[in-house]
Amino acid sequence: MILALETSCDESAVALFDPARGIVAEWIHSQIAVHERHGGVVPDLATREHLRTLEPLLARARGGSEGFAKVRRVAVTQGPGLAGCLAIGLGSAKALALALQVPLQGVNHLRGHVWSPFIEMQAEAPEVFDDKLSQLLPHLALVVSGGNTLLAVLDSERRVTVLASTRDDAAGEALDKGAKLLGLGYPGGPWVERRAAQGGRVDAFDFPRGLGPRAELDFSFSGLKTALRYQLEKMPPEEVEAEMANLCASYQQAVVDALTRKARIALERGVGGVGFRSLGISGGVANNRVLRAAMGGVAAKRGIPLFAAEPRHTGDNAGMIAFAAWADPWAKARGLDAGGAGIEIQPGWELGNA
Repeated sequence: MILALETSCDESAVALFDPARGIVAEWIHSQIAVHERHGGVVPDLATREHLRTLEPLLARARGGSEGFAKVRRVAVTQGPGLAGCLAIGLGSAKALALALQVPLQGVNHLRGHVWSPFIEMQAEAPEVFDDKLSQLLPHLALVVSGGNTLLAVLDSERRVTVLASTRDDAAGEALDKGAKLLGLGYPGGPWVERRAAQGGRVDAFDFPRGLGPRAELDFSFSGLKTALRYQLEKMPPEEVEAEMANLCASYQQAVVDALTRKARIALERGVGGVGFRSLGISGGVANNRVLRAAMGGVAAKRGIPLFAAEPRHTGDNAGMIAFAAWADPWAKARGLDAGGAGIEIQPGWELGNA
């Protein structure tokens, strides 16, 4: 089995993965309550919370029905993420690898997101996973979260290549900042979705769908946030509250339209003269029901399946780190470090450089 740790930002997470069964157990501690009063993640507080919560999570994992007796390697998020948070996870992983006398493997957090939509498929039929996956490649992956928004190709050789990324704000960041401007809670995305669902009209306000300054596939969300701020400056507080559902629905739809439009263009282009055989969506924003439905429509029009990460595997989680450590040939090719001495944190580790 693989024991995995994830501490890249504001969730402490531990998971156990058995290639013959899938993810057999996972534990996670969210820091939302800690950061909510600040309206966003405070790095120093996040690091302290990992120090406080990771050891109890590991104790629960060690004392569970599976225990650590069958662990044959430890995997840990090496980057990208907040430096202090990553250091807590890596230090703990090195200690575990030494104590268990098993090798240590560093995993790119974004590659975990790319692979996460396939976790359930592997668990349902581990013995035929490779054959089924080969029929779904090349695969277009949309990773959309608070810190990242990108389109990537998982090709027939299981190599991951970035097609496009955001030139400024990530989609989740735009939703969080929009919610803050509207006086809603943190994290902002779920608040915007809830208020939009209260009868909000998606065409009530005309917000921009950023195309990005470089290429047609690039994302850009900073203009959307600015447009919302200008709109709110023209409205008295009582009107803002009266129009809250419409503001949220229109703002959310602008994000969804930008994401689905770029995914549609990428699918139409294909890669290397070959059409995509599947579409995936992962990351925290992938929990948004409007976005999931829209992406399902995009996939259906192309006649390909949509693989959406399970809700528990959309945010930062150790299950996807364990799965990527096993499934990703790039991770395997990097090899396992017997003592962990050669593995260091990489806070700015981009997917294209992984």
